[in-house]
Order: sequence, then structure tokens, then C-alpha cells
Amino acid sequence: MSEEPRKRLSRRRFVALTGGAVVASGILAACGDNTATTAPAATTAAATTSAAATTAAPAATTAAATTAAGATTSAGATTAASGSPAAFNSGFTVTSDNITLSIWADDAGMAPWYQKVTADYTKLHPNVKFDIQAFAVRDFETKIAASIPSDSAADILQGSPTTLRKYIEPGLIPKTPDSVAKTVADTKIFPAELTGNMQFNNAYYGYPFYQGRHAIYYNTDYFTAAGLTTPPATMDDLTTYAQKLVKVEGGNMTVSGLSLRLTGAGSGIAEKFMMFLYPNGGNILEKTADGKYHNAYNNDAGLKTLKMFIDMVYKYKTDDPKVKHDSDAFETGATAMFARESYVIGEAAKKAPNLKYNTTPMPKGVRWGDLSSPINLFTSRSTKNADTAWDFILFSQQEMYLNLLLTEVGWIPQRQDYTYSEAMKAHPQFAAFTFKDPNYKLFVTPAIAPFDELETKLADRLSKAFLDSSLLDNEAKMKQMLADAAKETDDILKKANLYGA
Repeated sequence: MSEEPRKRLSRRRFVALTGGAVVASGILAACGDNTATTAPAATTAAATTSAAATTAAPAATTAAATTAAGATTSAGATTAASGSPAAFNSGFTVTSDNITLSIWADDAGMAPWYQKVTADYTKLHPNVKFDIQAFAVRDFETKIAASIPSDSAADILQGSPTTLRKYIEPGLIPKTPDSVAKTVADTKIFPAELTGNMQFNNAYYGYPFYQGRHAIYYNTDYFTAAGLTTPPATMDDLTTYAQKLVKVEGGNMTVSGLSLRLTGAGSGIAEKFMMFLYPNGGNILEKTADGKYHNAYNNDAGLKTLKMFIDMVYKYKTDDPKVKHDSDAFETGATAMFARESYVIGEAAKKAPNLKYNTTPMPKGVRWGDLSSPINLFTSRSTKNADTAWDFILFSQQEMYLNLLLTEVGWIPQRQDYTYSEAMKAHPQFAAFTFKDPNYKLFVTPAIAPFDELETKLADRLSKAFLDSSLLDNEAKMKQMLADAAKETDDILKKANLYGA
């Protein structure tokens, strides 16, 4: 994808810089017949984070759910205290035939994690081997577009509910089994905001796996030098802090106060805009009373957010399209703050081990929360071993493997009844992504087929607007830009018969 829908590019980039390959190399030798696609070259991530400071997240913590020996987990499986695979029982009957389960993942960086988990599963069931293929997102989408309708897809598919929706609606993806659906529906285990996107015609499809979440990263040395003793808590703080943190030498910006996503291809510009649009009270889309959608940014919230971007570039001069941006800027000290997903924690451990930084939740505005981009596991209609596939899916979601996912791959599990203590001990900065507070709301983008198109087209308009200095203090021109973009968004929805007034 140009910058494929909602954060997957950064996922691949993260794993290419963390310890995934070392995990994979140790597992490939132990896996026997298990195979995997070649993932991007990687190196070992540092065992500790670049900064040892405690995260500035609110004091609320995740509910504990450590499983005692032989106890039944809320997924219906039993797990020994040691985490031994031999103690696992999902309630599904595993075939006694010699089979190979195929897995296709929509993230090339996930191959090493699957190698570890499938190796343990094969120790428990030596008759079950695996064929793992992990793709770049666009390649995955091309692969399933040809194979799902022809019943030649893998047994297990990892992907976003938005991507799979076009196959769920015509019945090409099986429903979640009833015994598993009970777990999915349990809001003590999975956030309802995320599982809602898994439903179609009152049935669940797939199993919740991990999610992209965001936080503000900030350089603690720069904060100290600027006399800032607390992280930004509000949208107003971001603007104020950025002005105190920006550094200019000889007329050139050497450190931006807040690195914004101003340029680039794909939908990522609109996604990063949405992260600040939400606390201002807007969104890209909102659901209408008839269950359809219309734009939710051609309003005061959209204007306020666009004005923030324009002001920070042209009035306050806390960012500049010409300077380094994103994680590269943060890790090299070229920006004091930026908002991004959790992958940066592992990336910084590798690229900037001496960087002193911390994280804090996304700031408050008229509301408080963050965009979550869920990734789920599905079985295909063509699988001949559905029970074994579901047994493996549940096996892979034990706490020990989700801790491995968080620590070594950097993605936040959707499951919220585990403590993830191992990952938190290694990387305390994860707390800003995993904390729980009743006032902090997660939201997701609608699982509708045209969302990627409308988000990408909005991103194109935004990138041009961010480079247009004539928008500064020109409210009429900013309103017109938003109105034109909103019309395009709504026209795409109308074409798909998804527009509601």
C-alpha cells in the first residue's frame, strides 16, 4: 500500500529493526517441517528500553488474570503454571491425521512470532506441521482476493476486519464457533469497541488478536532543558509545549517541537490527522441513525484540527515540511515530541539505545481516547481441519505468547485480562498504550469496503493543504478545503450505497 491502511507500514519497519529474526533463527532449526516466508532482515532488540523512567500514563492499571496451574482460562483452555504446551486444552478436537496447517498473515514481520508458537504447538501435536506465509499488506490483499472466492485460501488468515469484510458479507468466511464467540463477547476479556467491528448479522467472525494504539513520545532531556516537568495532557498543552521545545539555529530548525505527519503517500496522513481530530470532537466518519455513514470532519472540529496543523507550521513554526519527521526524527533527536504506535519502543532500543524518552497517552480535548486498529485471526471456508485450526488459534492466544508478541514484535494484544508483566518489565513505556481508564475511549474505523479509498483521498487533500501557507489565518479557505474533501468522502459512500444523512 502506499502507506497501507492504518499503520501497517510502520509495523513492518519496526520488526525489521527489532529482535524478530533472532527468534526466528532459533526456531527454524527446531521446527522440522515448519516453513516461513523470508521476513525483512532484523537484529536483536535491547532487553531494556532506551529510557528507564516510568511511563507518564495515568495510575489506572490492567486487571490481572494470571492463570493458576490447571485452572480454566476464560477462553476455555487449561494452562499449566509453567506455560507448558502439554497442559493446553481448548475444547476442540485435534485431528490425529498427519496434516499441514497453512497460515497467511498480512504483516511480513509476524513470521518469527508464528515460528515460535507453531514450534511449541508441534511439540504438543507432532502430527501437525505448519506452512507460514507472511506478506506485505497489499500482497496479502491480492492473495486473498484470488484465493478466498476459489476456496484455495490458507486454513488460518490474519487480517483486519475491514479487509475481510468484503468476504464475510457474501458468506466466504465462516462464523466464529459458538463456544469461542462467548469469549469474544466477554467485555472483561476484549474491549467492546474492538469486537463490535467483528460482527455481521448478529454473528462474530474471527478472533481478536492485536491492535495498533498510539501515544505521545517525548524526549525527557529536552523537557528538562525547557523547564517542563510533566508530559502534555491536553491538546492545548501540545501547542504550548511545542513552542517551548522547538530549536532554531542560524534561521534553521534543528529540533521540531512536535513532529506532525505532513507529507507522504497513502492513507497515513489522514490517520495521523484523525488522531488529533478525535479529541477535538470529530472523526473521518460517523454512523447515522439508519446504520450508514457520512463525513464527520466538515465541522468546527475539523476546522480546529486543520488550523492547529497550519498554525504549528506557519505561525508558531514548531514543525517544517523540510525537516526530518516521524520516528527517524525522534530517535536522532531532531524532534522533541511525536505521536505514533508502539513499534517505536523496540525501534528506539535498537537505533537509539541512549535516547532518554518517555510516553504518555494521547491528549485530552473535548473528549479523550485513541484510534485502535484491530487485527484478527480467521479460518477460511476451504479449511478441511477447522477444529484443529481453532485449537491452534486459541493455543496461540495464551498469555506467554501474547507477552512474546508485545515484547519482541511490539504490537498491543487486544486481550485485556492479562497483565503482560514480562513485556512491561522489559519496556515500561508500553504502559501508555495499555493502561485502562474509564474516561479513555477506544474507537475504530468502520469495517466497510470503501474506507481505504476515502481515507487515502482525504490524505492527498490534507498533504496539499499542509504545504499551502496561504491557509494561515484564512478561515474561509480552510473551510472550503474541508467542504471539498467532505463532498468527495460522501460521494464515495453514496457510490457504495453507504451514505446516510
